[in-house]
Amino acid sequence: MKKLIVFDLDGTLAESKAALDDEMVTMLTNLLSVAKVAIISGGDWPQFEEQVLGRLPEKKRLKNLSILPTCGTKYYQYNKGWKQLYAENFTDEERVKITHDLHEGVELSGIKFSKIWGEQIEDRGSQITFSALGQKAPLAAKKKWDPEFTKRKKIKIKLDKSLRGFSVNMGGATSIDITKSGVDKAYGIQKLQQTLRIKIAEMIFIGDALFEGGNDHPALTTGVECIQIRDPEETKSVIKGIIACLSVKKKAK
Repeated sequence: MKKLIVFDLDGTLAESKAALDDEMVTMLTNLLSVAKVAIISGGDWPQFEEQVLGRLPEKKRLKNLSILPTCGTKYYQYNKGWKQLYAENFTDEERVKITHDLHEGVELSGIKFSKIWGEQIEDRGSQITFSALGQKAPLAAKKKWDPEFTKRKKIKIKLDKSLRGFSVNMGGATSIDITKSGVDKAYGIQKLQQTLRIKIAEMIFIGDALFEGGNDHPALTTGVECIQIRDPEETKSVIKGIIACLSVKKKAK
């Protein structure tokens, strides 16, 4: 029986940097009543507050929710308020190198940007994220820019060579996430296993970027059962099935 359902956020539970819609809020709340839930995303804590936590109405169920920002490089649990369990932050030297190599990698890729909304590079402490169209780009523009990940793959090829001691993965609609080597969504899942004492075989991971190079792909290396989805609407269908299955099994006990 599955005890923990792990989700990606952007492209899985919600559109890029958008809040959960009303239907997803209801479904996630219902899921928390029958299983533990974790969300691992490239976004930092403030993004989780805006997209997820500010939308969930029932605080009594938050004890069943784990939040792992910046691709699992941070971990928060609820105990009369949210508490950070760890943060695998970069050193100052690592930040300088990553930022320099990102600028250089983008330039060498030859990709041009007709318009940028806000900063392209954001330091999230334990993760540095490159957002091709800027942190404040509208969703419509982001969806059109690189739907097949072909542009970001050109940049990633450069970064894989220059940042060999780091993990470089693509996520969201326009982003590339850089973390310490081995500190990614697989690392987050292993931390969930240790902290919650739930076996890998008792988990499901759901995400939209499980392909090689996607920031959900490291989850596959843990052996966890993974479900690739297209968008939040498909995620809703998957959640409905999980709730129905778990509810039947609980009644049968």
